[in-house]
Amino acid sequence: MGRCPSCGEWNTLVEEGPQRAEPGRKRGRPEARKPVPLREVRAADVARMSTGNDELDRVLGGGIVPGAIILIGGSPGIGKSTLTNAALGSLQAAGRSTLYVSGEESAAQIRLRAERLGDDALAVPVLAETSLETVLSTLEGESPDVCVVDSVQTLHAEGLSGAPGSVGQVREVAARLERFARERGAAVILVGHVTKDGTLAGPRVLEHAVDCVLQFEGERERTYRTLRAHKNRFGSTNEIGVFEMREGGLTEVSDPSARFVREASAAPGSCVLCAMEGSRPLLVEVQALVAPTDAVPPRRIANGIDRNRLSLVLAVLARHAGRRLGGGVALGSADVFVSLAGGVRIEEPGADLAVALAVASAAQGIVPEGGPVACFGEIGLTGELRYVAHAERRLQEAGRFGVRRVLAPQSCLEDEGVGRIGIGAGAATLDQALVQALRPAAGARRAA
Repeated sequence: MGRCPSCGEWNTLVEEGPQRAEPGRKRGRPEARKPVPLREVRAADVARMSTGNDELDRVLGGGIVPGAIILIGGSPGIGKSTLTNAALGSLQAAGRSTLYVSGEESAAQIRLRAERLGDDALAVPVLAETSLETVLSTLEGESPDVCVVDSVQTLHAEGLSGAPGSVGQVREVAARLERFARERGAAVILVGHVTKDGTLAGPRVLEHAVDCVLQFEGERERTYRTLRAHKNRFGSTNEIGVFEMREGGLTEVSDPSARFVREASAAPGSCVLCAMEGSRPLLVEVQALVAPTDAVPPRRIANGIDRNRLSLVLAVLARHAGRRLGGGVALGSADVFVSLAGGVRIEEPGADLAVALAVASAAQGIVPEGGPVACFGEIGLTGELRYVAHAERRLQEAGRFGVRRVLAPQSCLEDEGVGRIGIGAGAATLDQALVQALRPAAGARRAA
């Protein structure tokens, strides 16, 4: 049967033989075990292994946990192999035993990439193999502390039918590699393919089986890459790592705020967002362009933010804001383009106010005096500005780069410790925030 009668998909059925009972084991009801209260369970302190990359360690929660299985996904050419090869080189130089298993490239091709990463990367042992049985035999013989499998869709188990990368093959490969990692205490890093829409390819059970799921984001044409943790059993999923692709490989960006706001322009449609990515404050320039159009409906293009969130902000702008700016913010017959500079992506709701101010500035043609305005805050459907967390850290990051005034929800400035920073200006509604930032009588000027 080539088609599954349940889901209707083709070539998803996998032949599985019946399990044979182990010799000498009696059949019947298994022996019951007594549950143990959690307060009586002793958790061992496990020393994490540092990858030598602070950004990668941040996303992992402090380093690689022995016995963990990690899945890294991303678009082709974004830098997955470069990142893992450099991490293994640092671990090898620190005295850890490593192994790089490649099913996509030959050993000679891997050496060409490793040459630009330094001598540490050239010391990593490599195995170019696609047979799962051969890979497992090599792992048992070498017993590495950390192993990278690039990629999980290229390995195949001999006992199963189906091509490498099929649902059954990926599930079996992941399960047997996970069993090896648990039994030997070796950390296994799986590199995975992605589909057209950017999600990880293969069965969903693959993401459930691993301990950590990392997603590489960014465009190959841009130099900046971001690494996010969508699942992490040993750390937070709110952290991100920022990297820059250079001639010597992926370089960590320890101060991304300086990179992203360095070229912030004092022009209509520019605004600086004080965002939070996990425990890290991040300053990002938000740019907007509003252009008249005869197309029906007008276009709404978002780069770096959710398109549905942009539609929500535009609806609130049209309904509840701009009455004091002279004519309001009319966007019904205009194309709206919003982009985050540097190719970074922000998913937190605190970016709403920055998007609204950038769009209003572009629509009115108003340039705030002193350069782009900095802000943060969530916008409600009734036009109010809602509280967002970590206001103190956002303001401190803005003050570190010389920002003299930051627009924020009034409720955020009422927190203890926020008022002493002295650069926060509060607003209760979006209309009030637009007046403070863009009204010409308040010191702004219209673009020529």
